[in-house]
Amino acid sequence: MTATTTAAGGPKQSQAQAELSTRSQRPLQRLQHLLHGHPWISPLLLLVLTIVVFSIINPRFLLANSLSLLVQQTAVVAALALGQTLIILTAGIDLSVGAIAILSTMIMASLAANNGVPGVLALVIGIAFGFLAGYLNGLLVTRINLPPFIVTLGTLSIFTALALLYSGGSSIQDNRLPDIINWAGKGFTFLGFRLTTGVVIVLVMYLVVGFALSQTAWGRHVYAVGDDPESARLSGIASQRVLVSVYAVAGLIFGISAWVLIGRSGGATPNAITDGNLQSITAVVIGGTSLFGGRGGVAGTLLGALIVYAFTFGLSLAGVDQQYRVLAIGILVIVAVAIDQWIRKVKG
Repeated sequence: MTATTTAAGGPKQSQAQAELSTRSQRPLQRLQHLLHGHPWISPLLLLVLTIVVFSIINPRFLLANSLSLLVQQTAVVAALALGQTLIILTAGIDLSVGAIAILSTMIMASLAANNGVPGVLALVIGIAFGFLAGYLNGLLVTRINLPPFIVTLGTLSIFTALALLYSGGSSIQDNRLPDIINWAGKGFTFLGFRLTTGVVIVLVMYLVVGFALSQTAWGRHVYAVGDDPESARLSGIASQRVLVSVYAVAGLIFGISAWVLIGRSGGATPNAITDGNLQSITAVVIGGTSLFGGRGGVAGTLLGALIVYAFTFGLSLAGVDQQYRVLAIGILVIVAVAIDQWIRKVKG
């Protein structure tokens, strides 16, 4: 009797279980489709959650002074992460972002302070170096067909060594620099928050790059090359030229980041932002841009940079030791990549 009942109810039971499983998966699948179509949503939710949690742990987190400091500290990494986003959208990676920015700072500061070059000209030369360094990375990746990881690992060492050789290992204080180079560090008050012009420069860069990615043919080509280079080539897109342009534009952004870095650091030093590479990649990944290219955007990256510093700042206010803060960021990155992998498996 028992066996007969089981045999008769087996298919019905299996069908019921399948329907139950389908109904239980639908909300999850809808969430998966939503996050796939709008990569900035997950970092936004994570940022809100981070702010809520840390403001409960320590109410000082929400003070105007704390938030002002958080935004100012985020500016440099957010700028570096902007250029890194362009490269990762093409399924590449740049390990030389920090080195390019540091060498650019030393060039513009040294020319102005030690060689009598007018401030504006020194600033332009420093930014132009960033552009040329990125262009060189792009040429090496496309012409010699080397992996971006290898190319930029090599140029990381080259640019770091050049910065030390060029500066002699010495720093240049801001009191020796002309106003135009220090301008990015000039402070002002907006709606009760203390900000710097460097923050405004970074926001303008985000608006320009965001517009270029979403509203121009170049932006569509960047996504196409990152999503499937062969399909992009077959559809008539000059993939190699797009890649070189991406690395060059990213280099230009790193050069401008050097200007913001001087304003934030109060001078130029060859040992600044030694962890700039890791932080920029972390911000991009947490911001929802896929390491496999073709999906993501600058809005998520800006949120990702804010999350990294909100996390670090909140843990610092809570009295958590430095090593545990690094541990927490590492876990955050792994979780972000795991979520990205899940989102990429979206069906239909």
